[in-house]
Amino acid sequence: MTDMELTAVITGGNKGIGADLAQRMLAEGYHVISVARRAPEFSHDRLSSVEADLLDADAVRQAATEIAAGHRVTHFVQNAGLIWPNLIEDAKPEDITGLAQLHLGSALTLLQAFLPSMKERRFGRVLFNGSRAALGAKTRTAYGASKAGMIGMARTWALELAPHQITVNVVAPGPILTDNFWGVIPKGSEQEADLATRIPVGRLGVVEDVTNAFMFFADPKAGFVTGQTLFVCGGASVGSLTL
Repeated sequence: MTDMELTAVITGGNKGIGADLAQRMLAEGYHVISVARRAPEFSHDRLSSVEADLLDADAVRQAATEIAAGHRVTHFVQNAGLIWPNLIEDAKPEDITGLAQLHLGSALTLLQAFLPSMKERRFGRVLFNGSRAALGAKTRTAYGASKAGMIGMARTWALELAPHQITVNVVAPGPILTDNFWGVIPKGSEQEADLATRIPVGRLGVVEDVTNAFMFFADPKAGFVTGQTLFVCGGASVGSLTL
């Protein structure tokens, strides 16, 4: 483990996977900054919060400037996400534009602010919360497109930043029991139970499954792994799951 002070910025660090990751990192000694529309409901002396709507490009620029001015960020986790499910007939170009800003544009703005410090120290970890839906899923026109774009962008960044000892990787969850999941599939429903039976490992994922993968990529010792996408999906990326 490096003696360097580790500071992680987590978008959407106030709930779900982001909140669990924030608490895991705090337990490991990180300083954590959550960037979300609302502050986390938990507290810690090494936790701070910047409230910003990542759909608003100007708000993201302001948050990026504020964080970079006060912190030397070592870890950036683009975790915040929305699904906005629609069949093709109901999908709108604005859905694609909006989720591209949320999932991709905001990540670019934030990382650009943190890169000078990472390059100076020759260390950094950039992590994306992707999705198995990047491989295709019904009603996911905008979501699947932006999550697939995330993989391409991460691979590009990995190549550019490797000489600076900055790694870039994607964790791509399958169905995980979070508010986003229950926003599409009713909690405790027959649909939820049926989906679990079609996951090769026989269950739906929980936030800890995803956090474990993030913690591997975040480890300062994981410096020889970059440009990779790890599907945390119970085998759904290689099975016959139809959401």
